[in-house]
Amino acid sequence: MPQDSSQSAERAPWIFSVGQRLVAQAGRIGAAPTDSTERALQKRLIVLLSVGLLPLTFLWSVIYFAAGARLSAAIPGLYTIIAPINTAVFASTRNLAVYRFIQLLIFLILPWLLMLSLGGFKDSSVVIIWAALCPLAALLLEELRQTLFWIVGFVSLLIASALLQPYLVPAGLSETFVTWFFVLNIGAVIAIAFALLYYFVFQRNFFQERSEMLLLNILPREISEALKANQQPIAAQYEDASILFADVVEFTSMAATMTPMRLVDLLNEVFQCFDDLVEKYDLEKIKTIGDCYMVAAGVPRSCPDHATRIVNLALDMRAAITERKFGDRELAFRIGVNSGPVVAGVIGRKKFIYDLWGDAVNIASRMESQGQNQCIQITSHTFGLIKDEFVCAARGPIKVKGGDHLEVWHVLARKAT
Repeated sequence: MPQDSSQSAERAPWIFSVGQRLVAQAGRIGAAPTDSTERALQKRLIVLLSVGLLPLTFLWSVIYFAAGARLSAAIPGLYTIIAPINTAVFASTRNLAVYRFIQLLIFLILPWLLMLSLGGFKDSSVVIIWAALCPLAALLLEELRQTLFWIVGFVSLLIASALLQPYLVPAGLSETFVTWFFVLNIGAVIAIAFALLYYFVFQRNFFQERSEMLLLNILPREISEALKANQQPIAAQYEDASILFADVVEFTSMAATMTPMRLVDLLNEVFQCFDDLVEKYDLEKIKTIGDCYMVAAGVPRSCPDHATRIVNLALDMRAAITERKFGDRELAFRIGVNSGPVVAGVIGRKKFIYDLWGDAVNIASRMESQGQNQCIQITSHTFGLIKDEFVCAARGPIKVKGGDHLEVWHVLARKAT
């Protein structure tokens, strides 16, 4: 006996795995690469419901046939023939509208015909409750306006059944049979309705969470929440912020010697490394432009130590670059930092991004583009905020492109504590 129990326990995961694969395969029927998230979910739901009912309709047909109700047995048997054919056609044509209409019509009509053949509500063990799956499925699979058609159809069949009840002839099933089929019909429909709703809610939540994650990878959480609440342009003035630009030295000539895929893989590896460091200091990655990486501190979350955080980030970025290879290559970066007031916001209606504007941003970009290899070049504004915490070397004034001469420093290291 213990050996048999052990073998059953070993078989159970295998059986569960097979069931999962069958569900997954059924869910891929009629799927197309161009399907939207909502349409793909609708296809999976209608296919899983249609295919999932086949074992039950076959069982009902066998039981009714064994009980002597051969006409009634033919009705669920008809479903086991029509549904696979309709599903096979759908797998070929991928025409969801036609497949959905035929299946919903079958869900609605066949239980009603089965009830009539068995002699009415009581003698059929209220088998018409299966028809309720039609408006329920329509509610999940179609627009609300189209769902009303199926609800009206279901109610109309109930009224027609009540009017026809006095003229129906019972199939002669035993009282015990009728009682147990009450349990089976009601229990099975409720279980299927729950499973259908559970799967729909689970998938909807999954897609919502994935969409939320993608949105948060594009916009700061605060800006994302503001956009969801208000579709108007979002802008704010920040008097104290720091901006960092980092750029690969000699990127153009290096890119010319690499395949597109290797180039993208290299930049992805570098920027993922930087992303981890940005998250470490709770800063905001603004964007990447080619090989240029832009970070801000103090926006959209104000913080008094924005300059310290961003210089710490710059030192960690430089260390990461010098200590390892990316794509089997040794890279050199220029890093520029500036501090000051900025305007931050989101503009436009499509493909919008969170961006920064102002002289502080322009000068930070000049600190990077006119910097030296593997050096962190900062302005006097940033130096005044971080001089007590970092070792810096004065580089004197430099002519900034499009502007005046500015005093700049190079950050060398953190001061010993």
